[in-house]
This record gives sequence, C-alpha cells and structure tokens, in this order.
Amino acid sequence: SNVLRMSSGIQIKSKTAVQKSKTSSPLPCSPEPALKPQPKPSDKLNPKTIDPFGAHSRPPSAFAAIYAKGGIPCRLVHGSVKHRLQWECLPGTVPFDPLLVTLAEGLRETKHPYTFVSKEGFKELLMVEGATEKAIPLLPRLVPVLKAALAHLDDEVFGRGLDALVQLSAVVGPSLNDHLKHLLTNLSRRLMDKKFREKITVALQKLEQYGGKVSWPDDYSVICTFECNFA
Repeated sequence: SNVLRMSSGIQIKSKTAVQKSKTSSPLPCSPEPALKPQPKPSDKLNPKTIDPFGAHSRPPSAFAAIYAKGGIPCRLVHGSVKHRLQWECLPGTVPFDPLLVTLAEGLRETKHPYTFVSKEGFKELLMVEGATEKAIPLLPRLVPVLKAALAHLDDEVFGRGLDALVQLSAVVGPSLNDHLKHLLTNLSRRLMDKKFREKITVALQKLEQYGGKVSWPDDYSVICTFECNFA
C-alpha cells in the first residue's frame, strides 16, 4: 500500500508538476510582450524617426511635413566647402504655384536642413527664365508669408526674409510696390537693432532701385527719420 501510495504520490506529483509547468510556461515569455512596447518610446528619441523639432506637443510645420513627404523637388547636398541644392528636375520646369509659396513659408524654419533648402530653393527658383510672369500672380500669397518671416523674433529668420524680399523685388519690379506698405512696419522695428540697420537701409535702396519711384507710406518716413537721428 505504501508503494501504491508512493506511486500515487508520484503520480500526483507528476500531475502537479505538469500543471505547474502549464501554468508557469508563459512566465519565461511574459517579459517579451512587456518588452516589445518598450522600444517604442526610445524610437521617438531616434533622430531618423523623431519630429526634427524635438517637441512632442508641437506638430511638424507645414514645410517640414511637405519636405518629409518629398513635396519639395530638391535636396541638400553636403559639399567639402559649401552646401548646394540638387533638383530632381530642372527648376524651370517646376510649377511656381505652390512651390514658391511653400519655400517662402520655409524661411521661418530654424532647423537644418530646412533653413538651407528654403533659402536656396527660393532664390534659385526666382532665377529661372520666365520667373517674373510666374511670380507676379503669387504676390498676394507671398507677401503675407514674407511679412511673417520679417516679424519673426529669430535674427536668422528675419535675415532670410529680408534677403528673399530683395530677391523677389529684383524679379517682379514695380509689381511689388503696392504690397510694400504691409512690410515696412516690421522693417522699422528692426532698425532698433544696430546689426540690421545697415542691411535694412541697403534693402530699402534696392527696393527703390528695382521698383522705381515708390509712394512710400508713413512707415517709410519713420524709417528715414530714425536713420537720420541714429545713423
């Protein structure tokens, strides 16, 4: 009977061991499902997959989103001396609408490579043949975007906006004159900054050079007065 009890005990133990093995078998695998979601937060720290602005609460800008989707037909090429743009097709074959406006919006970017792509892309697109006829119809949309760049607190953004304004004026000429009244307030504010005073003065001279005789609003009188007093 002892043998039977022992054998039964063995049987019971074996059944219990089987039951334990069945119930405990997921334990070695249980950390895996728990570990699988863990890399996901770390993926957000990967610069290849993260929003390049690095702010979880702020979505990517319109320019960054378009660039990421391949909507900007040019890419930055790093050179040993300086960078350049490589266009996927000839810039002269690219529709200005909406690309020129999109590049102008990119002037407000503060991250690389968006800063370079928007600045160089805007300049190179305005250099193509027939740029005048293509850019003039876009002025009502371009001017508010350039105004936003000129109103930006970042000095480099303001500088890119001012350069773009002069480049646009060189292409469209007097067609820009009626829109300048929307931009002079931002220029007059920046004259308080000594490092931009000379650059703004030169820009205003070029605007008059490219646009001919301009009926300047009161803002321009303020600018001239400021220059006379503080130059």
